[in-house]
Amino acid sequence: MNIYAVGGAIRDELLGAPVQDRDYVVVGATPEQMVAQGYRPVGKDFPVFLHPDTHEEYALARTERKTAAGYHGFQFFYAPEVTLEEDLARRDLTINAMAREVRPDGELTGPVIDPFNGQADLRARAFRHVSDAFLEDPVRILRVARFAARFADFTVAPETLTLMQKMVAAGEVDALVPERVWQEVSRGLMEKKPSRMFEVLRSCGALARVLPEIDALFGVPQRADYHPEVDSGVHVMMVVDHAAAQGYALAVRFAALTHDLGKAGTPDDVLPRHIGHEGRSVDLLKPLCDRLRAPNECRELAVLVAREHGNIHRVMKTGAAGLVRLLERCDALRKPARFAEALQACEADARGRLGFEAQEYPQAERLRMALVAARAVDAGTVAQQFAGKPDMIRDAVQRERIRAVALAIGERG
Repeated sequence: MNIYAVGGAIRDELLGAPVQDRDYVVVGATPEQMVAQGYRPVGKDFPVFLHPDTHEEYALARTERKTAAGYHGFQFFYAPEVTLEEDLARRDLTINAMAREVRPDGELTGPVIDPFNGQADLRARAFRHVSDAFLEDPVRILRVARFAARFADFTVAPETLTLMQKMVAAGEVDALVPERVWQEVSRGLMEKKPSRMFEVLRSCGALARVLPEIDALFGVPQRADYHPEVDSGVHVMMVVDHAAAQGYALAVRFAALTHDLGKAGTPDDVLPRHIGHEGRSVDLLKPLCDRLRAPNECRELAVLVAREHGNIHRVMKTGAAGLVRLLERCDALRKPARFAEALQACEADARGRLGFEAQEYPQAERLRMALVAARAVDAGTVAQQFAGKPDMIRDAVQRERIRAVALAIGERG
């Protein structure tokens, strides 16, 4: 049997990028032979084995045939006579359909095996499908979009974009399960330039199917004095890219993406001011998160930022009492780490505008000072002063927090 490293590891090696892990394909072997050599079977749909020493995954060379809609509808065929080229032919993009042979000691040997001209597409910075079998798997649309967020200088080949548009028109994208959409979108949000993912999804029509709330933002006007970029969708893309450039966590990037959803539902008589869009954003966020099965930490932060980002932007004119009420609404005293992430998302919102990228955001420091002061108040000590009067404790604690915050920000009574 022969073993080959395939896919992303070869691509990244040719690009001079770090190789995180390798995928291996075994040609000319049976499951019984793999087990006899100490490999442990773990594959459910097709034979995948863990190496006895490294525990890396090795898959038998296989082909596949579409049998039903969606990305679960495949029948796999594996046998010793399946060739490496046949295995590579089922892959999505030419840049992911290359291989190198692996020596017994695990080192790569020989030239790059490139039957579909992936190296030429790497040089051309092009995402190109390997074959029309691309049409059979709607996840590939999401993967191409995610790769665009990682390799921001690559473009989708025109013929590949045409296939993607056909897949959307045929309803293939509608067969995607929410968990897989979330998996790919969340991974794309963690890449260098997430806006490219949404750009590719829009270009083929898939964004309107998988994230209609985001697609609806494009073309919605904004106040030019606050938003020189004018378009709500463009603004959100700038916010997400700023969050990515700062290396923020997934929850922050998701909050950045979803903070302005309600602008798409602004009544015509208040455009482009978007009065009340925060509440509309929250109303849209909840079903979106339910649909995507978004993790609780992403959901909770996104709702918080959507609801409060306008108030957080205005805190330079907010007194101690208003600051304490804001901190309490955000549950910042109990969850300061989450509140710190909310401030990151709000700062990304403020800087994600044309000409505002380097602007200071003093609101974050003012709120951090207020939170430190409010949390320093010993609620237990205050409560002891009102023994037997439990209905007075909450107001007394709040008064002490307001007094402490006023002192911290230099507010005079």
